[in-house]
Amino acid sequence: MSVLGPVVVIAETSAPALVDVLGKAGAFPVVESTLAGAPSAISETKPIVLVVAQSLAGAPQDDIEALVRKTQARRGAFMPVLMDAVDIESTAMPFALPLSPGEPRDHIVARLRAALHVRTLHATVLRRSRDTSPAKHGAIPGDLLADANVLCLGRGRSYPALSTAIGERVGLIGAMSIETAASALKSRDVDGIVIGDGFNPKLVERFLAALGDDAAWHDLPVGLFGNSARRDDRLPNLFQVESDVSRLIAWLLPLVRLQAFASHLNRTLKSIESEGALDCQTGLVTCDAFWRKLDRAIHVAENGDSALSVARFSFETIDRRGSIDAARLFSRLVRSVDFACLEGDGSILAAFTETDLRSAHVIARRLAAILRQTMIAPDRDRNLIKPTVTLATLKPSDNLSTLVARVGTSPTVAAG
Repeated sequence: MSVLGPVVVIAETSAPALVDVLGKAGAFPVVESTLAGAPSAISETKPIVLVVAQSLAGAPQDDIEALVRKTQARRGAFMPVLMDAVDIESTAMPFALPLSPGEPRDHIVARLRAALHVRTLHATVLRRSRDTSPAKHGAIPGDLLADANVLCLGRGRSYPALSTAIGERVGLIGAMSIETAASALKSRDVDGIVIGDGFNPKLVERFLAALGDDAAWHDLPVGLFGNSARRDDRLPNLFQVESDVSRLIAWLLPLVRLQAFASHLNRTLKSIESEGALDCQTGLVTCDAFWRKLDRAIHVAENGDSALSVARFSFETIDRRGSIDAARLFSRLVRSVDFACLEGDGSILAAFTETDLRSAHVIARRLAAILRQTMIAPDRDRNLIKPTVTLATLKPSDNLSTLVARVGTSPTVAAG
């Protein structure tokens, strides 16, 4: 780890072991402070990392509130905060990352390294943003958990409690087999994993080993609940509890939030590179960009005598989380030559270039089937997912308005 800036460690008594670990990992300088003196230490040193080395239980509430206000008042790139997991909810610092008692120090360093990568992403977004409005690019979204997804594996007695606890806070991707979970990891945006009981420990160990073998999953938060499988040391964000669902969720959610923030920043960078044509939330093109691209595609099709089809995927019952999840799924599935946008009512409008009506039917049926089987269901009831697909293909007499009118919509901005 290379930390190009100071780290403030908050502890009422000295924490030499932690300070030594941070120093050997590359942190410099490491400044120690008491809780009461923390606001001043933050002002003076302007740290890029804050570590609360001891539990805040029993600490003066005024000092805790002063620390929270100081961290919230900071401007600029995201500052990672590490603290005891029990303190995270009570101190109103949702971005604080958990320190669990007795965990290996190298896990703490790996967790901090991943958080600093997110800080670098955020700094890059702030630097490259061409829009002066921080709400569009640089600002941290208010509730990142609203769009986060956690993969929950289980088929034992703990699964109902786990799935309910997860589904109340984030999007739930359920899996009753290791194979299904492995498939979801490849096809979905997964911000965390929880593994309940009902699986053979050796099978769980092989699944964890597969995560450890792929560097892309090393920072993923993983929770083992009531499972006797041995942990994999290549997964520093792996936590294990025997029976306390609330403790497991408290440890995982801050890390899930961090993963969701990293995904948001990566989508934002792509949006900046596209000069605002891509939606930061969904990964699809914005509605404005969609109509401009479709207008150009119509002219290209007419001049080149090629086919062009449009499809509208609508849903009888869908909430905001479901529509965002469906759009992100769609962005992974759509061909590189095609483009789509998310409409205000949760429908997805797609354009299939160089595609006649017969081929568009095949593509649309495949996409609808995947959405039906995979997207997050309202109230976790998969029977409520019923995508309706309306198709139209470009005719010689068509213009932009008449083409999309046949799928039940109309341009919301002037094409140009």
